[in-house]
Parts: sequence; C-alpha cells; structure tokens
Amino acid sequence: MKQITQHDILAMEPRFRTTFINSISGFKSLQMVATINQNGVSNIGLFNSIFHVGANPGYIGMVFRPDGPEHETLSNILKSGFYTLNNVLESNFKSAHQTSARYLAGVSEFAACGFTEEYIADFAAPFIKESTIKIGLSLIEVLPIKINDTKILIGEVKHILIKEEFIAADGYIDLAKAGSTTVAGLDAYHAANLLGRLPYAKA
Repeated sequence: MKQITQHDILAMEPRFRTTFINSISGFKSLQMVATINQNGVSNIGLFNSIFHVGANPGYIGMVFRPDGPEHETLSNILKSGFYTLNNVLESNFKSAHQTSARYLAGVSEFAACGFTEEYIADFAAPFIKESTIKIGLSLIEVLPIKINDTKILIGEVKHILIKEEFIAADGYIDLAKAGSTTVAGLDAYHAANLLGRLPYAKA
C-alpha cells in the first residue's frame, strides 16, 4: 500500500490535489440548493458538503467555500433566510451537474438547465419540481471557519415534500427507491443501491 504524507499532498498539482482530497473521504450527500433573490430571480447551486446536525428539531448543515460573486446561493440565503435541498436523480444527474457552471449573476439555472420551479404557500424559496425528495429550510445559524475562510450554515427543517412510498414504517427514507444519486469528489456520480439494513449494534 502506498503511503502519502502531508508533504506529498502539498506538493501535488493544485487541481489534482483538489480532486484527490475531495474524493478520499468517500461518498457524500448530493443536493441541489434552490434559492431566490430579492428581484425574484431563482438560483440552483450543486452542493456535496451537507450533513445531519440534529433531529429534534431537524437541523441540517452545509459548508460554503469562498467563491466568486457570480455564485449567488449564499447571498440569497443570507438575505431571504430560506432555501431548499432537492435530491439529484439518476435520470437528471447531467443536468444537475450543469447547474455548477459559472452562469452570470441574474441568470436562473432553472431555465438554463431545464428544471422547473415549484412553490408552496408561506415559504419564500423554490423547490425543484423534478426532484423526489425536497426539504425546505430556514437559516438558523452561520458559523465562520477561520482556518480556510469557509462558512457552515445551519438550517432548520420547515417542510419536506416526499412520496409516502419512500418512507418505511420506522421512518427510514429509501433513497434508492427515490432514485437519489450520490457523488465522490466533484464530478463522479453514483447510484445509491441498498446493501441491507442491520439491527442496532450491541456489545
């Protein structure tokens, strides 16, 4: 087995290092984050740094890295306080990947990438109609990470749009049945196939 030291990692070509470190930790939660700005222009950003924070109430965290001004997701969330997470399907992962392109500010990825806006009453952010699992969140906390100028946003779950057939009797969400995909690194998409569910482990 090859040993790679921190010195070796720092000496890697920058793009190679980014891909390497992004994929080494394994498969990630893949979501399209949908927002809308004060002028009514919708936006989709593709994110893979999303994680569970708490269940009572439901909190979900998301990492934002420093980026150019054309990426409006963070700005829209900070101004409106609302956003949605929408799963990426096997049938549209290529269109979802296209939402990560650097469109100019004010250009909606919904129109550019072939997705449809969906709204519910009393919630100020669009859902993606084509997704099969959709989560509406309100911003509850922003945590600055000083070591690399990133931010962690914590959202409180306000709404979930999902077919009942995806919810098991014990509350488990069948992501494979819902057609959800996952990602390794920045551009390697994978189908989610269930190997099996195991009982609670006891010593």
